[in-house]
Amino acid sequence: MGKELERDLGLPAVTAISIGAMVGSGIFILPGLAMKMAGPAVVFAYFLAGVLVLPAALSKSEMATAMPEAGGTYLYIERAMGPLFGTIAGVGTWFSLTFKGALALVGGAPYLVLLFDLPVTPVALTVAVLLIVLNIVGAKQTGRMQVVIVAVMLAVMVWFIVVGAPNVESARFEGFFDSGIEGILGATGFVFVSYAGVTKIASVAEEVENPDRNLPLGILGSLVITAGIYVAIVTVMVGVAEEAALTDTETPMQVAASNALPAIGVAAVVVAALLALISTANAGILSSSRYPFAMSRDGLAPDIFEDVSDRFETPVNAITITGGVLLVLIAFVPIDDIAKLASAFKILVFILINVALIAFRQGSIEAYDPSFKSPLYPVPQLVGIIGGVVLLRYIGFVPLVGAVVIIAGSMAWYYLFVYRQGGVGREGAMTDALRRSVGRDVVEKTESEVETEGNEVLVAVTEQTPPDIERSLIDLAVDLARTREGGVRVAQFDEAPDQTPLPQSASNLTEADQAFEARLADRATDSEIPIRYGEVVSHDTRHAIVNYAADVNADTLIIERSTEFETLLGSDADWIEEHAPCNVIEVSNLEHDTVERIGVVTDEGPFDPAKVDLADTLATAVGATVTFYFPVGADPPESRRNTTEDYLSELVELCEAPVETQVVEADTDDVIDLAATDSDVLVVSGSQRALTDRLFGRSSSLVTAGTEHGTLVVYDASQPGPLRQAVERRLF
Repeated sequence: MGKELERDLGLPAVTAISIGAMVGSGIFILPGLAMKMAGPAVVFAYFLAGVLVLPAALSKSEMATAMPEAGGTYLYIERAMGPLFGTIAGVGTWFSLTFKGALALVGGAPYLVLLFDLPVTPVALTVAVLLIVLNIVGAKQTGRMQVVIVAVMLAVMVWFIVVGAPNVESARFEGFFDSGIEGILGATGFVFVSYAGVTKIASVAEEVENPDRNLPLGILGSLVITAGIYVAIVTVMVGVAEEAALTDTETPMQVAASNALPAIGVAAVVVAALLALISTANAGILSSSRYPFAMSRDGLAPDIFEDVSDRFETPVNAITITGGVLLVLIAFVPIDDIAKLASAFKILVFILINVALIAFRQGSIEAYDPSFKSPLYPVPQLVGIIGGVVLLRYIGFVPLVGAVVIIAGSMAWYYLFVYRQGGVGREGAMTDALRRSVGRDVVEKTESEVETEGNEVLVAVTEQTPPDIERSLIDLAVDLARTREGGVRVAQFDEAPDQTPLPQSASNLTEADQAFEARLADRATDSEIPIRYGEVVSHDTRHAIVNYAADVNADTLIIERSTEFETLLGSDADWIEEHAPCNVIEVSNLEHDTVERIGVVTDEGPFDPAKVDLADTLATAVGATVTFYFPVGADPPESRRNTTEDYLSELVELCEAPVETQVVEADTDDVIDLAATDSDVLVVSGSQRALTDRLFGRSSSLVTAGTEHGTLVVYDASQPGPLRQAVERRLF
């Protein structure tokens, strides 16, 4: 029996952990820098940032109750949106936490300099190296010590608020919104990182007692408490100190405390800032190094990050790389850019969290059954997504570029080093949600195609068309017209030499013309469906067929499939299929009255509506059974198979004929072979054969599969564009 984690974290502990993850060195550093952007409205910026964090908190609370296992943000986004977005989230979170650790060191070092006359950057680098070494050797910061540090910081903050509030001067808030919307939103994005730890408790959700209740209450309660503390602190800071004094110092809270607290209170603020420096920086190194380790374990990063030291039992490579990035940031990046980049990456991740919840809700993951559901869904999530995008716009050029680089770099990494090497064999709930949405859309189009009435079917033949093939084409046309209460036109196209005037050719009825009219007169007399017929004389048969189809408003054009007369520039059939104003059906080897089993094969996407309608119509007319063959590749994800089966079930309900379905774990070519073996007639989608295929003598298996069987190749005139087809093939 495997070991289980003891669920011993109650609501107070959950709230304390979440508050502790948020409350750090940021509040000691950022208010002065943010005030340069927003003036006294920095108070509102902290409030607005808390509001925009709320949707992600709600989303993560729901996902945590559905998946109360260790992992947190990266796990949820990867499971919801797939490995590509999991890569983006993992890299984005890693950078966000690394930058947050660098911010704690660069911003906290000036408070240490207040006690010792030392240069700031060397001090920050020295502390960083010590913390990196401590993480490599496995020195542990105990939970009790973390609780003590958080308790001291909160006590000092509350003291600062209570003692400083009576000294607030309302005059310092005049011109509150003078900075304008750009200044306020810029400051909001800038301080966003102050709330970065709000959802950290989800990463240890397995240890939470009664997670259905305690996780959402702890996350949301801690956010409300922390936002209240932040707004109160910044209000006191703005109200007790000159704006110039706060914006021109690296230790704004110490400046404000000097105006509101006694000397011992100022000393307490400095001590609290130093504790925050150590706690936040160490937590940043520890937490951020977990992400390359986890991504390596999941196959999204090189194996080197998964290596664990035999001596210290820590992921030494992940910690070393993280520490190296941290040192570079401290040495070369200004503090305001560090803060902006940390916030930008966190905003990006929170956007993905909100999208992830929507993906889970819209998908069909059976295991997703949260006990807490985000209220007013999807309004908070949409607000969080839109708000995050807006903040990225106003936070500044450098962080915006940084976010774009992270996204582009993560995508390039995934496609070059993960996807092209076979991928990781997982897909997210978002892929399944999109697949279901596309499937529903295709089903609706298929239903519309099946229920369309008044179909005008045109059969195009020539003098060289054998009578038995002509009869087979007309039989199929009658079947199509009967189901839609339409009519049939049969036209024999005669091609005259360019030197012969068309009126002269039209006036001469050949024996073939007379035989054609005799056959069609008998067929029209015996048919319950109206059949009109005639001859069309032209110098160019293919143009004549297309033009005639347009003149008579044909809905479907039926022609014989033939490989004769094919040239380097394409056969006449190719040209007709490309230019026809309606659906085209190429018929080959169809023995109408002997058909018992009709196989319909998809070409790496959902079935074309016209193809489904044709198969159902023919099967209904001759009493045959239709089988839909759907390839899903080897070892498909369970969600893909479930969605595919649901899609096929909906198709079955649209058909009148007996229908069977086969979801086959193989590629398209293998499925075509299977269908050809088991069927009398194959119904497949047509595609234009490329010029290079003719040059090198290749041909599509979709078209050649039926050389020994009846084949109906359908060219849907209303097929979606290349982008839509690519999406459908990718999803299905």
